Amino acid sequence: MKRLRLIVLISTLLITTGLVIAQEQQEGNVLKLTLEECILRTIKNNLGVSIQELTPEIQAAALAKAKEKFYPTMQFSYTQRRNNTPSFSGLESIESTITRYNDLNGQISQVTPFGGTINVSLDTYRNFTTQNFQTWNPRYYSTLRFDFSQPLLQNFGWNISRKEIIIAKNNLAASEAQLEKSLMDTIYSAEQAYWNLVYAIEDLKVKQQSLRLAQELLEKNKRSVEIGTLAPLDVLSASSEVATREADIIQAEVAVKNAEDQLRTLMNLSDEEQKKFTTIIPVDKPSFDVKEITLEEALSIALSNRPDLRNLQINLKTQEFNLTVAKNQTLPALNLTASYYSPGLSGDRLIYLNNNPLTGVVVDVIPGPRSKSLKDALGFTYSNWSVGLTLNIPLSNMISRANVAQARLNLEQAQLTLKQQEQQAILEVKTALRNLQANLKRVQAYRAARELQEQKLAAEEEKFKVGQSTNYTILMYQRDLANARSAELKAIIDYNLSRANLEKVLGLSLKNRNIKVVDFLSK
Repeated sequence: MKRLRLIVLISTLLITTGLVIAQEQQEGNVLKLTLEECILRTIKNNLGVSIQELTPEIQAAALAKAKEKFYPTMQFSYTQRRNNTPSFSGLESIESTITRYNDLNGQISQVTPFGGTINVSLDTYRNFTTQNFQTWNPRYYSTLRFDFSQPLLQNFGWNISRKEIIIAKNNLAASEAQLEKSLMDTIYSAEQAYWNLVYAIEDLKVKQQSLRLAQELLEKNKRSVEIGTLAPLDVLSASSEVATREADIIQAEVAVKNAEDQLRTLMNLSDEEQKKFTTIIPVDKPSFDVKEITLEEALSIALSNRPDLRNLQINLKTQEFNLTVAKNQTLPALNLTASYYSPGLSGDRLIYLNNNPLTGVVVDVIPGPRSKSLKDALGFTYSNWSVGLTLNIPLSNMISRANVAQARLNLEQAQLTLKQQEQQAILEVKTALRNLQANLKRVQAYRAARELQEQKLAAEEEKFKVGQSTNYTILMYQRDLANARSAELKAIIDYNLSRANLEKVLGLSLKNRNIKVVDFLSK
């Protein structure tokens, strides 16, 4: 007896241990997700979001490139040249004239905030020649020069000179708004996929429960037929209903897998996670908390927060600026130029007999280094300046006027597009509020219907026990209860989706979750 008890105890322990291990292995293949975890995974891994994230980065690079216009530029050049030309006259040289020349130049340029340019350059060259009658050979010449040019009409102005930067900033802001809209759409898609999976799983449970009820009734009918209190036909009808509900479960199981695959694709699970997690289980259940908001409040929030409207408002600013630039290009080109330069000269000075170069007899050479020419130039020994105005009036500005007309039409189009989108936003807000209120009433109505169906089935089962009801009626009431439960569940899911949609059309999907677009730009 003791031995038998020991065997039973060991068998029980083994069975229990096996069930625990099997359950742990099964849970190890399950990915349990809350709604927020699902949303975060989706916006982090979704390919559509990843593609959209690149646009602000591209526009940021374009903005950085546009800003380079106001960075100073430095330029260096060096030239060395040797010329050997035949002599046309014995006075120049005997057979040919050889000239050796080298030049070194450095320049710094800067664009001014109002469209002008400033150039500072230093140039120095050395020239040696075999030509006769030279008084400086080799000769060193250096020049320090300051040049300033400023448009006074066409291309004049702080904003005109920064047009590439302004447009690049607008494009960056527009791309960020587009990314925000993409994130909001993705969040809503994640919520939609999540709640659809919840509905599919819960609907499967409802159908499984309905099948159990039908199976229980079938077993009762079989026992009743065996004792002769029920006709065999009732067993056939119950068996038919069981088969029908088993078919419903097969369809519901397929719906669960389809919803699960939809969520997997949206979250873009890695290959490793695809293999590791064979099942996704939503942790959160659909809630039914009432959200109160007036139409006036909703419209005010939407018009202030929707990224699609902000994108069109940015485009409107860009078109207004383009019109300003186009009008500026119709003005005459009046340019102010100013220069200040200081030359310096040095070299080996040749002293001829009787101080006459025509004698060709050099009696002395006074050396002069290159540094002296640079010293004279940098010391402003010889100062020179010039100021000038240049006016350019085209005989026809047909192209400029056409650009103005095109810019004005683009502005009108942007204004109409913004107005149209505002009307669409108002329509979406009204529809979203109306759907939210309708789904709230649907939940309340279906809940009451489900409770009544439960009461009807319970009452009918009591009547069936005493022979006052039929097998067919019980089966129909069971199916009605299953349909009522599915309808209530669908209404609750629709209510949660309508809340998510209202959040999206109000432009609050990111703000309510404390998600910032800048977090995605700095990845």
